[in-house]
Amino acid sequence: MEGPSNAESSSKDPVKDGWNPDINQDEAIIAQQRQIEKDIADSIKLVGDKMDLSFLLSEYPDEDDVYKNKIKSLLKKYHLLRRTRPDGNCFFRGFTFAYFEYLITDAQELDRFIDVSNKIKDDLIALGFPSFTIEDIHENFMNALNSLKTKEVSNEEQLLNLFNEQGTSDYLVVFMRLLTSGYLQKNQEFYSSFLDSGLTMKNFCSHEVEPLNKESDHIHIIALTSAIGVGVCINYLDRAQGDQVTVHYFPDNCDPKIYLLYRPGHYDILYLRKDDV
Repeated sequence: MEGPSNAESSSKDPVKDGWNPDINQDEAIIAQQRQIEKDIADSIKLVGDKMDLSFLLSEYPDEDDVYKNKIKSLLKKYHLLRRTRPDGNCFFRGFTFAYFEYLITDAQELDRFIDVSNKIKDDLIALGFPSFTIEDIHENFMNALNSLKTKEVSNEEQLLNLFNEQGTSDYLVVFMRLLTSGYLQKNQEFYSSFLDSGLTMKNFCSHEVEPLNKESDHIHIIALTSAIGVGVCINYLDRAQGDQVTVHYFPDNCDPKIYLLYRPGHYDILYLRKDDV
């Protein structure tokens, strides 16, 4: 009996059909999923325009009473939302944008934060961060901050342009990540209780705080707000019981300057209704 023809053999070649036995298929699928997620994320602005918060109702099925009721309760206090890109930096980028937006309106707070930011550079170098790297990141951050002082950036459109320029925006995020890391390391005796057993604060910061695209947890939020003395109110929209969102203030009992919406894995910026300001 004759064997299969060359044409038949090649048509059934698994490698040519897109399957390669030398490649771990699970890893290939995960890599493909991550690329799809990255493509979706890259299609969203780093920081978007304001939009009516009620649009959230359309993102969930009519029968999803848990989310629908919580969104309706949220609408009683907030009316606008600003999306941030879901790239792992959404907390730091959203927090920083919202704070800069506030600083445009408060010259005294701007002066205070400029003073705080200038001192942070020396603190980071004293902790062992490379001086050349820190000076470069700090200079870029201060240039952006001083543009608020000089009124070069003085309105929403100009601030959006600043934060949607990838290089500048990432410098701002990196600086906020580094100052968070520095604060955690300076106060590691207290914050080490948040870490898994056996993990040092330095290792935690180098792997989970300092790199771009690493998601943030409570420890990041507590440290950042404590380091710069700025309060944030975070509204948690999830499937926890009840018809109201869960609200947390960082630090506790603060008078927040920033309002964020958290949905599992992501932060966006919220805006109060005028009668709640």
